[in-house]
Amino acid sequence: LRMLQVKLIVTGDDFGYCPRRNQGIVDCFLAGAISNVSLLVNGSAAADAAKLARRYNIPIGLHANLSEGSPVCEVLKKNSSLLNQDGFFHGKMGFRTALSKGLLNMSEVKQELKAQVELFHELTGHLPPHMDGHQHVHVLPEVRHVFAEVLEEYGIKYTRVPVEPGLHNCDWIPPSLMDFYLGVEEDSFNTVDVFTQHGIRWPDIYIGLSTMGKNMSVSSIWSAIDTAILQVTSKAPSAAQPAPQSRTVTIELMVHPGYPSVPPVGGCGEGPDDFSQSWERLHELQTLIKPELQSHYKSRNIQLCSFKDL
Repeated sequence: LRMLQVKLIVTGDDFGYCPRRNQGIVDCFLAGAISNVSLLVNGSAAADAAKLARRYNIPIGLHANLSEGSPVCEVLKKNSSLLNQDGFFHGKMGFRTALSKGLLNMSEVKQELKAQVELFHELTGHLPPHMDGHQHVHVLPEVRHVFAEVLEEYGIKYTRVPVEPGLHNCDWIPPSLMDFYLGVEEDSFNTVDVFTQHGIRWPDIYIGLSTMGKNMSVSSIWSAIDTAILQVTSKAPSAAQPAPQSRTVTIELMVHPGYPSVPPVGGCGEGPDDFSQSWERLHELQTLIKPELQSHYKSRNIQLCSFKDL
């Protein structure tokens, strides 16, 4: 593995969720612990987040949100298939249920995604170099097609395909959560062709499900990276593709650092959720800034970067 160069994008998700999340993400970036962020444009502190990204030169993309809080498209705020009876998005599982029942209007999904890209552009002054989905909505059936069309229309090159090597061996993940992750994985496999047809790219490897919240430790990050690299390098080269003497592997590590939200401040219109208020955010922050993690990257020839460095 000595010849292998690894480019690691450490993405802090949910930038813009609340001032305390923004502060935690900025602190992580300044400590060299994350190298990229994704912005929730319907987050209550999105404008502030965009200012911080500009001030500290933090590479920023779009975390498209169809499941939590309120839409940003004015037309859809009143009456749309994307809303529940309380006038908010259907929620992480509610969105999936409504979709499976055929209740979601895909032209409204497209309208909202475009409105979020436009708002991102307004807030940051540029289009997002990468765009993924909050709670992985972007790989769901039907949505994946619309999502790919929007990326292609705006010339957004990169996204995230959440298939994590070694996920099946993570026996510390509770069964209910594992079921959700395996659903995300299956949806992701079924999305690959769609994204490929639209010329969209993503890193070689995705990690972040096995290392979320309380499951994050220096060793869990190391082992997720090692498992992933091993899987990529052990794929036997074919006759057509001889083994290169040196090659670059790209990895995205999804993280959620921050200081816990304090209600009523935060969220995307409905106030902050439980995960956001929990100590697990702070635990991620404290783990990511540990010096031994940074020195591990150096010793393994792992270079932190953002999507525009690929």
